[in-house]
Amino acid sequence: MQVTRFVDARRYDTKGHYEMAGLMLQGGQASKTSGVLVSLSYFLPGGGAQRSASSTEKVYVVLEGAVTLITDEGETTLGAMDSCHLAPGEARAIENRGNTVAHMMVVVLPAQEAK
Repeated sequence: MQVTRFVDARRYDTKGHYEMAGLMLQGGQASKTSGVLVSLSYFLPGGGAQRSASSTEKVYVVLEGAVTLITDEGETTLGAMDSCHLAPGEARAIENRGNTVAHMMVVVLPAQEAK
């Protein structure tokens, strides 16, 4: 078992994100986990992520505050304990339109290889 204590979680920067601090909890340099990355993102008021898509599948879980996700299908705001799934290649932007810090757990699954 590999434990990542919150006090030991390492900060990381993510391209295209602004007014956001991320902490890696599992995977990457945090643990030997290879099948998933789990991180915690803190979006300051006015913070977010520019529109982008990746080849990986993602699950977002808002733990505190709220974020608005903008996709080709429209906009939706996730509040505390709301979650969403983004398919590989699905573009999204993220905005914290509120006046409190939004805490969001991010689960990234590996890219599926073409068969």
